[in-house]
Amino acid sequence: MLETLSLASHGPVIPVIVIQRLEDAVPLAEALVAGGVRVLEVTLRTPVALQAMEAMAKVPGAIVGAGTLRSPADVTAARNAGCQFGVSPGYTDALASACKSEGLPLLPGVSTASEVMQANAAGFGFLKLFPAVAVGGVNLLKALSGPFPDVAFCPTGGISLETAPQFLKLPNVKVCGGSWLTPQDAIDAKDWKRITQLAAEAAALRA
Repeated sequence: MLETLSLASHGPVIPVIVIQRLEDAVPLAEALVAGGVRVLEVTLRTPVALQAMEAMAKVPGAIVGAGTLRSPADVTAARNAGCQFGVSPGYTDALASACKSEGLPLLPGVSTASEVMQANAAGFGFLKLFPAVAVGGVNLLKALSGPFPDVAFCPTGGISLETAPQFLKLPNVKVCGGSWLTPQDAIDAKDWKRITQLAAEAAALRA
């Protein structure tokens, strides 16, 4: 089973993807993989999300996960769609239990020290800080490194190509999430070359 911390070994950025039209799913995944970005978080925010995940999971080289997991039912649906990992905006024991039952590695979301403690107590040492910029960004991550030296983070929310290096240079940040790799205007225009270029720029970021 894929462990969530291993997701960071495939590159410094995980795109946060919203699919509005099923027809865009495969070419979008192919464009990202062509640019060197293999780990793809597809959010459960649209009616076609699960179908998109199922289609993208078949793209060679793609490691597809479901984002915005909020309930055990979401976990089951994501696993059935062929997802290899899950991401949640927050943390609950019920969600963690469902992921364990389904064998779906989870990257749970946290935004406070108390939530870090709760997720950590449940056995999670790699957490998503969300919404990263809104809750304190780099300064919060620096502060959390003191009491939680054994916890690693994937900050997501409000991060851009320009600010990503500030996060990636932190010792407790292994990878960051970003929606800038898949701008809606590029998807609408089916400008897959632009998305491949954005992916290549993201893949080239180093801490």
